[in-house]
Formats: sequence, C-alpha cells, structure tokens
Amino acid sequence: MNQSALIRPDWTPATIALMVLGFVVFWPLGLAMLAYIIFGDRLRTFKKDAIDTVDGMFASCRGKFRGGRGHGFRSATGNVAFDDWRDAELARLDEERRKLDEMREEFDAYSRELRRAKDQEEFDRFMRERRANGQSDVPGFPAS
Repeated sequence: MNQSALIRPDWTPATIALMVLGFVVFWPLGLAMLAYIIFGDRLRTFKKDAIDTVDGMFASCRGKFRGGRGHGFRSATGNVAFDDWRDAELARLDEERRKLDEMREEFDAYSRELRRAKDQEEFDRFMRERRANGQSDVPGFPAS
C-alpha cells in the first residue's frame, strides 16, 4: 500500500478530521471512518478470504457448467472440432489445477512439519536449560 496516500487506514490528521467531520454531519459517517481507521489495513485480507470462501463454495459447480459432456449446460458453437478441442483444453486445465492444489497441500504439510520440528527443538532446548539449572520438569516438585 502506498504510504504517501492522504487517506490511509491510520491515525493521520486527515483521517481524524474526516472522522470528526463525519460525526458532525451524520454520525454513521464518523463511525464508518473510525472503523476504517481501526480495521482498514485488514480489508485486503478480508476481501481475499471472502473471495476464497466463495470460490470454495462454488467449486463443485464449476465442472457442471464448464461444458462437461453429458451434464450441466454446454454452449456448443456448432463446430465439432472446436468443441472437442475446447473440452480437451478445459480437461487439461482442470488437471493442472488439481496438480497445483496437490502441490499446495504438500507444501502446507511441509510447512506445518517444519514449524512443528522448530517448536519441538525450542521446547527441548528450554527443557535442557531448565534441567541444567536444577529445576524440576513439574512445578512444585524438587528436581531429582
């Protein structure tokens, strides 16, 4: 985001003035400006999350309406060769999409495993240091 913008979701003199002016003119405008100042930097991620959610909800409909043979709506052009080529290309793209989704899932699993390993290493180091200082693993009990 361009930080030189006059109206950005931050406590700048311009946004404070607009908020006060909004409360003076019509209180919901001031409240909207206050919400923008506080939550404006989260709008991009909110929009992306909302779009991803809607895409996920309608993902099952994609195959039905993309010209799959025998079901759903099909927009035939009248040219059999073109329709066959288009169907083959759409099938290829669906396969590529499936492969990308699998790769993303594998990477997510890999990232989770890395985080788990890092957390385990930090925890083990903490426990070694704690034992080296003569502290017990269980609070309230003396070290053995």
